[in-house]
Amino acid sequence: MTLLDALGWRYAVKQFSDEKIIEEELKDLLDAVRLSASSYGLQPYRIVVVESKVVRERLLPFSYGQDKIAQSSHLIVFAAQTELGDGTVDHYIDKCAEISNKHHRELVHFSDQMKSALAAKTPEQRQQWAHQQAYIALGNLLTCAAVMKIDSCPMTGFDSVGYDDVLGLAKKGLTTSVICPIGRRHLDDVQVHRPKVRFDYDELVMEI
Repeated sequence: MTLLDALGWRYAVKQFSDEKIIEEELKDLLDAVRLSASSYGLQPYRIVVVESKVVRERLLPFSYGQDKIAQSSHLIVFAAQTELGDGTVDHYIDKCAEISNKHHRELVHFSDQMKSALAAKTPEQRQQWAHQQAYIALGNLLTCAAVMKIDSCPMTGFDSVGYDDVLGLAKKGLTTSVICPIGRRHLDDVQVHRPKVRFDYDELVMEI
């Protein structure tokens, strides 16, 4: 199946079957998401994988009645970091030094550039920036899942405060950005046989 075939195959699943995504598939999918692009490579978010039915039942009251979060194989939660600044950059520079086998002093210019860019933003702008990076990773999850024939449903309709509380994210310096149940589509899903509605190329793409 080509990439375009995979994207044509995928849709936002409304009803999942009880089939579980096997551990090897799940790890491959999340490793692909780990490789997603992000601003400066900082990846100012974490990915929370919720398999526990008990926890997902506790999240239902904060999901506006969308029980697919509990029906699916796993619930993927993208959580943006809330404490963004020099520490964020220092942590990344430590990783850069380790992987590239460079001394920290060789990375000072890069470090200062990132710190200046973050310092120029208000706390609200830094938080919005972190959420935007999480959405880039979400996009990669949806595409990679489609290629792997794993179904998904990105969701923004939830109470982030409730999610943060149930998952204990605040004490970890995180807040929920977006969620995405994954699994296998149910044969009775009302969306299965509906045509995919997208604007035509010439209507969507402007060539200058």
